[in-house]
Amino acid sequence: MAGDALADFRNRHIGFIFQFHHLLPEFSALENVCIPGFIAGTRKSEVRDRAAYLLETLGLSSRLDHRPTQLSGGEQQRVAVARALINKPDVVMADEPTGNLDSHNARELHQLFLQLRDQFGQTFIIVTHNEELATLSDRQLVMKDGKIVS
Repeated sequence: MAGDALADFRNRHIGFIFQFHHLLPEFSALENVCIPGFIAGTRKSEVRDRAAYLLETLGLSSRLDHRPTQLSGGEQQRVAVARALINKPDVVMADEPTGNLDSHNARELHQLFLQLRDQFGQTFIIVTHNEELATLSDRQLVMKDGKIVS
């Protein structure tokens, strides 16, 4: 696949969560979550309803209209998680999603991933240097110099 076909596949089948949330500052939490759904061509009312549901599930129902600068770091990361889930992807890939959070919020986010995995039947692939948090995973693969060593 290449070009638009690859972008469409990623949008529909893979959710992405990054260390830095990459929320668009000019949009509210709800709007940030909706963007991948709008890009996928899903009906706007359906996308908004699902975004509100996800944000409520993540404890942010009172923050829907807040812009990223009005949210704490943990809240911003939960908005990014909701955005990754909006299209009901087969796999959610998270690259150091807790690297920008304090230890309490990092543990909370990892527990949230476990809850979401069970609630939505999602597969999470999480890259982390935090060995304590990695032990919470169902399976661990250790990489060194780009190669799986265990």
